[in-house]
Amino acid sequence: MKFFVVLLALAFAAPALGRTMNRCSLAREMADLGVPRDQLARWTCIAEHESSYRTGVVGPENYNGSNDYGIFQINNLYWCQPANGRFSYNECNLSCNALLTDDITNSVRCAQKVLSQQGWSAWSTWKYCDGALPSINDCF
Repeated sequence: MKFFVVLLALAFAAPALGRTMNRCSLAREMADLGVPRDQLARWTCIAEHESSYRTGVVGPENYNGSNDYGIFQINNLYWCQPANGRFSYNECNLSCNALLTDDITNSVRCAQKVLSQQGWSAWSTWKYCDGALPSINDCF
């Protein structure tokens, strides 16, 4: 009986964990959202290193008490409003939970805003994505 209860609890919790994409599914969805094709290899590299392509990831607490959210690990001190009501500049004007859903539209739009204001180096994993990357053309 205990096993059944645990299994049932896991079944209900699973949808809340987000989805795991791959390089090509992310590239195609981002292209459908209007992201320039010449940026897709960089974005997929960042998503790979930040979240392993998982949409539902909340990163561990940073040195300043903030956390990073979603497939691109967007910081809640500057870009989104955390559910706990903690202060945020909320530059993307959205809840951090909106970055954890299967629909990546909010994550993509917010990440594009981060890029426009801070450049690629806003992501600590940029060092893995700076330079030549494999072509994304095989995804289309």
